Amino acid sequence: MTSSGQDLLLAGGGHSHVTVLKEFGLKPMPGVRLTVVPREALTPYSGMLPGLVAGHYQFHETHIDLGPLARFAGARLIHDEVVRLDLGAKRAFLRANPPIAYDVLSLDIGSTPDLSEVPGAAGNVVPVKPISNFMERWERLKERVLKAQGTIRIGVAGAGAGGVELTLAAQYALNRLLEARQGGPGLEFHLFSATGILPTHNRRVQAKFRRVLAERSVRVHEGSPVVEVGNGWLRCGDGLKFSLDEILWVTQAGAAPWLKESGLAVDARGFVQGADTLESLSHGGVFAAGDVAAVMNRPREKAGVFAVRQGKPLAENLRRALRGEPLRPFIPQTKFLGLIATGDRYAIASWGNWSVEGRWVWTVKDRIDRRFMAQYQFKSSG
Repeated sequence: MTSSGQDLLLAGGGHSHVTVLKEFGLKPMPGVRLTVVPREALTPYSGMLPGLVAGHYQFHETHIDLGPLARFAGARLIHDEVVRLDLGAKRAFLRANPPIAYDVLSLDIGSTPDLSEVPGAAGNVVPVKPISNFMERWERLKERVLKAQGTIRIGVAGAGAGGVELTLAAQYALNRLLEARQGGPGLEFHLFSATGILPTHNRRVQAKFRRVLAERSVRVHEGSPVVEVGNGWLRCGDGLKFSLDEILWVTQAGAAPWLKESGLAVDARGFVQGADTLESLSHGGVFAAGDVAAVMNRPREKAGVFAVRQGKPLAENLRRALRGEPLRPFIPQTKFLGLIATGDRYAIASWGNWSVEGRWVWTVKDRIDRRFMAQYQFKSSG
């Protein structure tokens, strides 16, 4: 039985936690006080962000409003950010509010740009995360492009699915923006990768995207890690230097330093080491999901699809932890369907060694994304 007055704290408003809130709204736990502390009250759905940049979606279509969702779950929402934990006393310290005591804690705070590894990156690049900051810079970039006279050179560091999609989405949006301007500035896109494009996808997918990038005149620099950045330029490992008006940063991110500093067991990049149950290996009653989690027995890439799939198993194990019951392991799929957009309403699908492309693939992706978002659209009133 659930003891009276237990506190469940959800730190962060990521993909897994929106599912937890929905599950607790559908099936409340009497005697449990639920609190969610998101850094952003509007949590972005990563699958639709390239479409937002390309102009296919409006902002509200790609973000989940945590206010109505928290009310549906009967949860207290504090728009703030956890910055430290006292794991012994079970207290979470916030940036702008008093500490919060908890009995069970779940972390879904995502990842943060790791700019420390490349000299000059901090202050000279535009990290894609956090999304809210990126979108502000993106709007300013569009204004600059409209006012420019000469060629605008844009570099994207990181050629995983996120980097490739962002490159093609940004190019598509800016070209559309300039269509009405006769004699406007030219656009030049550079995509930099330490290894190759889409390294976690199969060769067919890689070949298709090399073709698309070539057709769009994107200059791809494979095997060219960015090793130094300055104001308006970057240098690659082979010594070549490129002058750029904007540098978008979509390389591998790290975890918030306070996780390790608080005493949680973390991996080499600072992500919380977890068991198959999503519980911390070092501290019982502390769970981690989404990008911030490193499930040690079943490592997976940092992709939104895994965070979404962790939502229901996480909710179940949070209930079990509150009731003092044994936790259940969650075994994620080894393969997942990747639907990667090409800027326009066209997409390429990736599944194991299989691949297919077409406008109909984008239509399928659009339907899947809209169906996901519809689950969390609650009326703002009441």
